[in-house]
Amino acid sequence: MSGSPMSGSLARPALVLGLMAAVGPLAIDMYLPALPEIASSLEADPASAQLTLTAFFLAFGLFQMVYGPLSDQLGRKRPLYAGLGLFLLGSFACALAPTLSWLVAARVLQGVGAASVMVLPRAIVRDMFTGYEATRLMALIMLVISVSPMLAPLLGTVFMALGDWHTIFVFLAVVALLSIGLTHFFLGETLAEDERVPVHTASLIQGCKTLLRDPLFMGLTLIGGCGMASFFVFIASASFVYTTYYGLTEVGFSIAFAVNAIGFFASSQLAAGMGQRFGIHRLIGAALTGFLLVESVLLALVLSGFDQLPIVMAGLFLGNACLGLVIPTCMVLALDRHGRIAGLASSLGGTLQMVTGGLMIVVAGPFFDGTVTPMIAAIFGCALAAFVLMHVLGVSRPAADPEPGF
Repeated sequence: MSGSPMSGSLARPALVLGLMAAVGPLAIDMYLPALPEIASSLEADPASAQLTLTAFFLAFGLFQMVYGPLSDQLGRKRPLYAGLGLFLLGSFACALAPTLSWLVAARVLQGVGAASVMVLPRAIVRDMFTGYEATRLMALIMLVISVSPMLAPLLGTVFMALGDWHTIFVFLAVVALLSIGLTHFFLGETLAEDERVPVHTASLIQGCKTLLRDPLFMGLTLIGGCGMASFFVFIASASFVYTTYYGLTEVGFSIAFAVNAIGFFASSQLAAGMGQRFGIHRLIGAALTGFLLVESVLLALVLSGFDQLPIVMAGLFLGNACLGLVIPTCMVLALDRHGRIAGLASSLGGTLQMVTGGLMIVVAGPFFDGTVTPMIAAIFGCALAAFVLMHVLGVSRPAADPEPGF
């Protein structure tokens, strides 16, 4: 039913897919306020504690290459069950972690499972719609996901008050069980039998070659990866910067984190309408230019000594608002021309983006000194890289915009 006119309400698929896709962000955002406590509890320094994030991100990204092709052959639901089951096991393992090494290994297992709910909802959207209709559904899904970064850190703080950081992972196990129930009762199979593609090494290699040789797919994917990398740098650093450098409480950090997230998710709801009015490629170009300008000004202010919390939060809010117009649009547009291998395309795109983000944490980690400057400098680097990629790969050219109703 790809490309069919939109029928009925999008509320139900957006709610189900959004709640499912929120599993991964919850596994990241809920325990951010606990990172300093985890470091202290497991006798680790901040850089070592950040390895629990890096491990999750890398597994989260790499294993998307598994779920996408499998879903192209088996349908979307069976790989979802497998991924959510692994996430459930990983959550229990995290809750029982007595050492940092154990926690890192358990986070890898969580990431392997969470990869399924990152890649498969995007493929399901592509099964149902393309073009602007798909962008609308993706934006609605992101509206549901937006509850996670806005409320998850505060929710994590509540669970820490009820017990300690281990209880956060018990809750994530419950979320996994809920997601399995949603998949079983409310999600129908969207990939018909006659549209499934057998998984063969030769076909995977050929599919990857097709995608890697498509400059539009690669450009959009890498630009999205730079945007995701800026988020990952913020996520890995924010709890230490906000609580140690700025002296915020765990509740204060949760509120500040939510404010930064609002900019992204509020603007993402405008992406479909603005893309249809101005052209998707022009929208991406304008938003990336805005992102670079905002982060350039913010970095200049911070280097000049104007690093007060309200200034930093305002700059991050505006930068994230620009990214809210870029990331969902890039996700949809990258898959538009590859419907036959949507699962593989979603997997490869997600893998490249997550690995880019994880590697950025590794690169920026040695420069982290507890102050705000390394975090803002790394985010600026992501903005500059995305801007350069846009021009080198010609992503901002409007020629490939789909016609309205495509």
